[in-house]
Amino acid sequence: MRILFVKLGAIGDIVHALPALAEARRGLPDASIDWVAESRSAEILRGNPLIDRLHEIDTHSIRKLRSPDGLMKEIRKQAGPLRREAYDIAIDLQGLLKSALIAKVSRAKRRLGFDRAGLKEPAAGLMYTERVANEGGVNVIEKNRQLVRQALGIETASGPIEFPIYTSPEHAAEAASIAAAAGGKFALLNPAGGWVTKLWPAENFGRLAAMLWKELGLASVVVTGPKESKLADRVKAEAGDAYITLARPSLKGFYELAKLADVYVGGDTGPTHIAVAADAPVVGIFGPTEWWRNGSPRADDIEVGRTDISCRIDCHRRTCSKWICMDISVEIVFEAVVRRIEKARESVEEAAA
Repeated sequence: MRILFVKLGAIGDIVHALPALAEARRGLPDASIDWVAESRSAEILRGNPLIDRLHEIDTHSIRKLRSPDGLMKEIRKQAGPLRREAYDIAIDLQGLLKSALIAKVSRAKRRLGFDRAGLKEPAAGLMYTERVANEGGVNVIEKNRQLVRQALGIETASGPIEFPIYTSPEHAAEAASIAAAAGGKFALLNPAGGWVTKLWPAENFGRLAAMLWKELGLASVVVTGPKESKLADRVKAEAGDAYITLARPSLKGFYELAKLADVYVGGDTGPTHIAVAADAPVVGIFGPTEWWRNGSPRADDIEVGRTDISCRIDCHRRTCSKWICMDISVEIVFEAVVRRIEKARESVEEAAA
């Protein structure tokens, strides 16, 4: 059987689909499984032995197009090589018109995606041969797993959720170097986020770092991307005398770094989802999006968010004139971090007993 996964990006979206890949490979070990992803998000998939072939495309040019004819022409141009692969099944885990069109261009005999209630863009459903209904109110990781299980006819996997991310010794060495600079024990702080409405103020991260150092003697590693140096500078300026290290690791280096952290703190963004995949103790600061849907599926991880405002429900705004959902005190987040560290310590003690 030849299977095509269509999950383009962003990075967090791809991480959320990895457990579905693990189930597909475990349920159909002899199948050929390919994946098509955006080049800017594909790093997390490169070198993955569960994927037979990774197809990378650039959807930046696709996003600029408005006419249906122009859109289809560009998709045919970029996804053309898929037409030669003779796929039996294409599974669209993205739920967008462009991802559904890519599945159609692949000429797979069966093209499956979510039903209308589960689609980000309902028009995508017109490109499928079959639509799969999901349970409502479930984490997006489980939503993806349900789609793949039903599409491939495989049984529900038992045991913990798997996130198959493969790194190299160079990535582990990169992470070890950053951890050593922080003194070995550290909190991993990420002040960045894809939408401005998802951002907890960088100054608050600095004050949190100060409290972690003063109250717990815990150093902080502040991680940011290539265009986020100003955020890191604002965190450091507010941290005062706290032991703080600024780092800009590679994507897989960050994954290895998260494995070493005592705790991770961040919003609804790709690095947070990678930290979950790395099994780091996570405290998520969530505002316009929902923890139950986008956050960690592990019971021990902690969400910090406003529950006293009605406008947060089903918000998903990228801009907001109020922007009160991220108005959360440093003290509340610090208390959550202390609780999460204690939970992690208890888990280690239970495992050792």
